[in-house]
Amino acid sequence: MIFPVDPDTVSHGIQLAVAPVFLLTAVSGMIGAVVNRLARIIDRARLLEERIKKNTHPESVEDDYAELAQLRTRGLLANSSIGLLTLCSFLIGVTIIVLFLGETTNFQMLRISIGSFLAGVVCFLMALGCFMAETLIATRVLNFGRPR
Repeated sequence: MIFPVDPDTVSHGIQLAVAPVFLLTAVSGMIGAVVNRLARIIDRARLLEERIKKNTHPESVEDDYAELAQLRTRGLLANSSIGLLTLCSFLIGVTIIVLFLGETTNFQMLRISIGSFLAGVVCFLMALGCFMAETLIATRVLNFGRPR
């Protein structure tokens, strides 16, 4: 098999491009965690909406609407986190491609890889911020048996 490039160069390119893959592993784990939280938010909102519609607890309708508003905010934060994590994954993928091409061909765009990697890390940090805010809102609702 004839390679237009030295096999050692290809090997080094693969090694260089594999490092950002570890960040992709962290991102996929975060997406799984946030998606599970979003599913629970949606389930709780559906339950509250059904309870309001059936009017089974007329004394708690006002509290149910207040909780729905908090669930809406939490859902927005979770969706924002998922969007940022998806963008992070895309940018890290671009980084891997550019690093590999830069090592194995004459494609010398190191600035693209630096920019895409840093933008991916910024997206990851912003997603963590959204996740933390959603978690804080979720725990603020808890009263652990204390009267409201």
